[in-house]
Formats: sequence, C-alpha cells, structure tokens
Amino acid sequence: MLNSAWRRIVIKVGSALISPNAKGCSTRYLLAIARFISECRQQGCEVVLVSSGSVAAGRSAIAFAHQPLPINIKQAMAAVGQTEMMATWSHLFDFRCAQILLTHDDLADRRRYLNIDNTLRTLLANQVLPIVNENDSVATAELRVGDNDNLAAMVAIAVGADALIICSDIDGLYTANPRTVADARFVAQVDRITADIYAMAGESHHTIGTGGMVTKIQAADKATRQGVDTLIINGQSATSFDALLRGEKAGTLFVKQQDKRSAKKHWLLHSLKSQGSIMLDGGAAQALQFKGASLLAKGIIAVNGQFDKGDAIWLCDAEGKQLAKGICQYSATELQLIKGLHSLQIVDTLGFCPSEEVVHRDDIALTG
Repeated sequence: MLNSAWRRIVIKVGSALISPNAKGCSTRYLLAIARFISECRQQGCEVVLVSSGSVAAGRSAIAFAHQPLPINIKQAMAAVGQTEMMATWSHLFDFRCAQILLTHDDLADRRRYLNIDNTLRTLLANQVLPIVNENDSVATAELRVGDNDNLAAMVAIAVGADALIICSDIDGLYTANPRTVADARFVAQVDRITADIYAMAGESHHTIGTGGMVTKIQAADKATRQGVDTLIINGQSATSFDALLRGEKAGTLFVKQQDKRSAKKHWLLHSLKSQGSIMLDGGAAQALQFKGASLLAKGIIAVNGQFDKGDAIWLCDAEGKQLAKGICQYSATELQLIKGLHSLQIVDTLGFCPSEEVVHRDDIALTG
C-alpha cells in the first residue's frame, strides 16, 4: 500500500518525460506514470498533476532558426503544445481531467491564490484530476515562476498536500553528477537541506527542460519547510512507481521539517496581519473550536473593519475573544450583507456565491 500518511499528493512530470525527443508528446514514460496516478486514486489518495511539456510538445509545429528561442516563438509553441499535452494525458485516464494554467502573478495575488485553492479543492472533491502547468503562452519573464519544479512546490503548499513527488531522469540525488563523476554516491534521504545539499546539484543536461537538480532541491526546500514530504524519483523507471505503491522506498526522500498543519497555523497566526474581525454566535464558536468545522455565514453575528477577499481576519466569540485567525472568502462589505444567512441564500443576496464557506477549515488556525 502507498504510504498511509499521504492522503493528497502532487506529482510533477517534466518535459523530458512528456516529449523525450522534442517532437510532440510520447507515451513512452507516461503510461507508467498514468498507471501510478490511477492506482493512487484507487487507494483513496487524491492527486494533482503538474505537467511541463507544452513548449516541447509544440516545438515541431512552429518554424524557428535561432537559439535560444525568442519569447514569441516559445509562447506560440506552448499554445500549440498545451492542447496536445492535455489530449495525451486525457487519453491515458478513464476519468475526467481539468486544465489549470498559472503564472507567478496568480500565485502572488491573494485573491487569485484563494480562487486557485478553491478550484483545486472542488475538482478533487468531484474526483477530477487537475493538471497544472505554467501559462507559457502568455507569461512574460517578470510573471514566470520559471520552472515547474518550484511551481509544483507552490501548488503542493496551496492544496495542503502530504507529499510532492518530482519525476526526474535519474534515481534521485547523488553527491555529484553521476553522469560525469564515477564515484558519485546515491543519497537515499535528506533530513535537512543545507548548503552542502545544494552543492551536490548539477545543471540539467536536457535542452528541452528548464530545470535541473538545483530547481528540484529548491522545490524540496520550499515544500519541506511547509510540512510536505518531497521525493525525487526516476520517472523513466516503472519500478520506482511500483515500489511506492507497495509502500517501499524509492528515490531520494526529503523529510518534511514540521507537520503541515503546524506550518500553516504558524503562517496564519504569525505571518499574516489581520485586516479585521468577525463575531460568531455560540453554535459557530463551538463548532470552530471543538469540531474542526468551516465557518458559514449563518454563524456570523457581527463584522468589524474593512477587508477584502483573501485577507486574514480574527474569528471571535460573542464577547470579542479571539478564537482563531483565518483567510476570508468574502470582503467585509459582502459579509455585512450575508451574515446570519444560510449558504443557499448567498447567491440570492449577492448575485454570486464563490464559496459556501466564509472561512474554510483548512484556512483556520486556532489560537488555543
């Protein structure tokens, strides 16, 4: 059985696996990856797929003569290749897939970040496989994440994943580049990422990929700090996935530095400044403190301050005691209109309902 602690994973697949010869998509390595994803879902583990490959998949469709590729050529290739990449993945599964295209700006903006989180949660709740990629057809240099290793880490943090699996073309981390250093030793586990770990990384030898071991370590650094176990495995080897499905070790494990709930609680309570507060009735306060419930509009009796959707706010009892801090799905103006209402009444009042929850339980950190 897959690691029982992993109830939600993000798996990242790079261009070298999608398009090994840079002439469109190939199922050469994707069949084993698709089988792994399907088996994870069968075992009750939710999966988000972060897939590179749009530029590589569309490379043969757009004429070019210069290296490096001009940005307009790469964007045109991505526009062609993205549809081919999605079609390839969709044909490998007997369940629905969804396309999510992101830029750095989407992840940096609180409102858009919250919308991304809500969309991914909804897709997973409906057994749809989200397939995420950077929006290469429109992203400019200042809006790019730059590589899908780091994008995958950001997605893993956003969706509260238990594990991030990064598929590479080697077995994992080595003390040096095993292709050039004969006595390079395989590293099975990294308990803490230090400068020495970064020093082990070499550059990518693939012309069609944007990352190498450095970006994979960067991604592991981001994810493990936020309570996400991270694995670098050989995506070209079906035995890597078979081992994981049996609950055995594969690749290099970067051990999470803390529990993901503790990481998010610390971030909410200590890094995000509260922009306002709401007061709850007795039932909502009890459900919040002792039942791990999300906060609904019906339980709100008062709204204080001016805040926007995506801002952090204090959740208080009727006496004003701060019970928790959370990320709000609505602005203060909107909450004034829907406080005390049932969720089904929100759309009648506002004309829209982005979320039945005012604050989702995953975005709440109790003070006690």
